[in-house]
Amino acid sequence: MNPLAQALLAPRSIALIGASSDPARLTARAQIYLRKHGFEGAIYPVNPRADTVLGERAYATLGDVPQPVDLAYLLLNTEHVEGQIAAIAAHGIKVAAILADGFAEAGPVGVALQARLLATAKAAGLRLLGPNSMGLVNLNARIACSVNAAMEAETIPAGRLALVSQSGSMMGAIMSRGASRGIGFSHLVGTGNEADLTAGEIAAMLVDDPDVDAILLFLEAIRAPEMLADAARRAHAVGKPMIAFKLGRSSFGAELANSHTGALAGSDAAADAFFRAHGIARATTLESFLEVPALMIGRRPLTNPKRAVGVMTTTGGGGAMCVDALGVAGIETRAPDAACAAALDAAGVAHHGSRLLDVTLAGTKPEKVKVVVAALQAAEDTDVAISVVGSSAQFRPHDAVAGILAALEAGHPKPIAAFLVPQADASLRLLGEAGIPAFRTPESCADAIRAFCDWRLPRVEVSATAPAHALPEAPDEADARALFAAFGLDSAVHVITDPAAIPEGIAYPVAVKILSPDLAHKTEVGGVALHIADAAALRTTLAAMGERVRAAAPSARLTGFLVQSMAKGLAEAIIGFRRDPEVGPVVLVGAGGVMAELWRDVALRIAPVDVAEAREMIAEVRGLTPITGWRGLPKGDVEALAEAIVAVSRLALRPDIAEAEINPLLIHERGVTVADAWVVRA
Repeated sequence: MNPLAQALLAPRSIALIGASSDPARLTARAQIYLRKHGFEGAIYPVNPRADTVLGERAYATLGDVPQPVDLAYLLLNTEHVEGQIAAIAAHGIKVAAILADGFAEAGPVGVALQARLLATAKAAGLRLLGPNSMGLVNLNARIACSVNAAMEAETIPAGRLALVSQSGSMMGAIMSRGASRGIGFSHLVGTGNEADLTAGEIAAMLVDDPDVDAILLFLEAIRAPEMLADAARRAHAVGKPMIAFKLGRSSFGAELANSHTGALAGSDAAADAFFRAHGIARATTLESFLEVPALMIGRRPLTNPKRAVGVMTTTGGGGAMCVDALGVAGIETRAPDAACAAALDAAGVAHHGSRLLDVTLAGTKPEKVKVVVAALQAAEDTDVAISVVGSSAQFRPHDAVAGILAALEAGHPKPIAAFLVPQADASLRLLGEAGIPAFRTPESCADAIRAFCDWRLPRVEVSATAPAHALPEAPDEADARALFAAFGLDSAVHVITDPAAIPEGIAYPVAVKILSPDLAHKTEVGGVALHIADAAALRTTLAAMGERVRAAAPSARLTGFLVQSMAKGLAEAIIGFRRDPEVGPVVLVGAGGVMAELWRDVALRIAPVDVAEAREMIAEVRGLTPITGWRGLPKGDVEALAEAIVAVSRLALRPDIAEAEINPLLIHERGVTVADAWVVRA
């Protein structure tokens, strides 16, 4: 373990700066919990108004502490924190955790305070956990350096799951929920604001810890994505799954950009793409967050997930609920295949080709359950075997789960999960202690199975280059088209700056659009006209359009008109690029045109992508299914669309570009046409 990880995750001596001698106060809790849960190292309370604190010798200042200290936990009010940093560094302490809030989350003044705090710490060579950190817990080392009230529990089960949480209160909540169902943690670290140490850097430390089998991340935001991506790659290399629960799935807090891409590629969609790219599984319920590690520990991501399960039940209604929830999550429940049916026949278990194997009337003795679960594990067309348990889980827990445990002990590689229909805490605990994921709701069960099937290896980084192409400070559509042309997406257009000078060689009928760096949605100001038949009509249209747009958008800069021959494709697509503020460059493809934002039928990836990944994206968009020849429809040029996605994704290599899109891109039987383009400089 490197020195920083040792000091942070396994400190042997801890200074509690601002420790209170009043056991009822928050600032007394860290010392109380450390001793309560068995910390045998040195504790140095720093309190200038007391000779002893809670029975231990206190020191007026940190400089009075006569021994080396691994970790300092600042329990002071916000205004006193900055003044302690120099003293901590002078004592040779490697890392300081900060409890106080009122920093970056508190507005401009707090942002400035946090920046000063970080600058002072960096200059002194000190690493910071927080601010807003409820501390850290290492249960295997009996370290509970935290003020979280969950540490009031008399005993806390140790385990092999590590949690890194940006929310201090959720750190304790997740620990207590795990304890109630037989799931123990090795570490719990509250990162707070992450002014310095981020979830990714701490996760990387936990990858190297032999007491950790899986790493859970409770995230409010993705900070330092490169560090988190590196930690995830290292975790996969050593066989330790990483699972995230991230807030922000709704659109209410999202700041949308000025294009369709901004609305469609919101930060949560970008977070999904980030997790996918780097092999981080994502849970969307707290229960699945706790239980999905049991599906993954000791396993690798499925190379060819069937996205299907086999389900047995001792309660028809409960089983049907589970099948229904799985279906909503995109997981099919399948009837026994030949291998499963043969195992059931050999055991004398009746089956009728149903998706749900209901054994209620056949009896629920453990030996029967073991045989049926083992048969479901033998199926070759499913990913997981699920046992749905009825009232026996509540009233006869040992009997209810004995068959499931016996099937697990048989050692078949296919994972087993359980959905307990009644409230059955004892059965949950028995299964949890055995490492079998068990669920109280069908929705959580479905979410965990979905997360397991979605889990992937980190993708291989795409090697790509971007052509040099000068882009004006305020680009209009003509400039955007020139940029895309440099990337290999060229469609013939005419740019007209003088309505009286119509160039020769225009193939009528044409579409006309106003050119302006300020107008992302030209139709809203009357800046688009279609089916212009000849030069005379074009001249009239240009004059009228200029007057109309000036009246509707008087502050917009008008740079001319763009004329393009009318074209029709088999389908329309949107291809967009955005530099997401959390995870960096992303590319999306979806069904295009004016309905793109309404239907939100898109696929998103971290950019750049290769052709294979672009093909995957196309396959995910339901609105693009017709161009694959669906039900005899004419086939569109899917390969040209894939190449266009790759080209747009290479904008990731141009740091001067914040956002860009083609909408629509017309897809023909051969080739594609750029019908509209937009770019925003960074």
